[in-house]
Amino acid sequence: MSGRVIYAVKEPDSPGGGIRIHAHHVELLRAAGVDAWLWFRTEGYRLPWFETTAPILGGDRLELSSYDVLVVPELYLLPGIDPAPGARKVIFNQNHFLTYWSWRDTTDYPGWTPSPEVWAVSHESRDVLARLHPELPIRLVPNPIDTELFRPGVKTRPTIAWMPRRRPLEAAVLDRLLRNDPRSRGVEFLVLSELTEPEVAEALGRTSVFVALGISEGFGLPVAEALASGCLVVGYPAGGGTELFEAPGTWRVEDARPHLLADRALELVNTAGDDPVRAAARRWIKERYDRHATRTALLAAVESARRLPGRATTATHPVFWPDNPIGAGAERAQPWKSA
Repeated sequence: MSGRVIYAVKEPDSPGGGIRIHAHHVELLRAAGVDAWLWFRTEGYRLPWFETTAPILGGDRLELSSYDVLVVPELYLLPGIDPAPGARKVIFNQNHFLTYWSWRDTTDYPGWTPSPEVWAVSHESRDVLARLHPELPIRLVPNPIDTELFRPGVKTRPTIAWMPRRRPLEAAVLDRLLRNDPRSRGVEFLVLSELTEPEVAEALGRTSVFVALGISEGFGLPVAEALASGCLVVGYPAGGGTELFEAPGTWRVEDARPHLLADRALELVNTAGDDPVRAAARRWIKERYDRHATRTALLAAVESARRLPGRATTATHPVFWPDNPIGAGAERAQPWKSA
């Protein structure tokens, strides 16, 4: 069976890992001969902070053939609304904590015809989703880490880096804790915020210790990218990131203990740039999250989704409904609109 695989995605307001994974999926599928696309509401939309070769469709509505597969992120589901009635569909769930972000009701999820399959990005997420939806097939598609882009650079001075987006208040406390500590003399601090993907990769490449400030994570992409970049990692597994903290060069800290984060980061910051644990961590990531592993799992997931029943239909971009709340689900559309 042939047909397109179409990822319905939102035009993001700021840099984030979710949309990058969608784009990587499309790139991998096309390299394997699958006709895959990103679908935005805006015609000709282009992503502002990273480059992709993924082709883009635009518009509120799209005609699907009986062979197409529509992939919908977990955030975009509303009760009583099927974005493509009769078409074969997949829920791509990158964060199990966000499963009911817009749903607000755990019954009759998702209420689509036909029932979809679900793709998860971590072992933790897969296990949780299997218990949330025992009636739906759940498939693990591990995230691909670009180890050519995220690679060790020259670590010329002790450096501690973190991303404040998920915990801005705690990040501000961590910053002051580090700067007030006499052990921080000569240490450079990098706050990674609103950067392009190449800028993040360059910063991580010269970082000694990355502090993971994730919360309610489906996977924790920055942790994997930091390990690939030769960073030691201190921080919070935050749910889906648990498997990443099994890697060499990682240190778990009890949640919401920023002073313990600061202590451990300062204890490790002078570890030599050529310390073997950094290379071991990078190998660990490459063995588990390279593009080949993702491609193999993704192609198997697509093949399974294509076995679902499907018919030609007109699909409505799932982001249309929160912006145009009419009929079923209108009252619940507002939380999603601010996501």
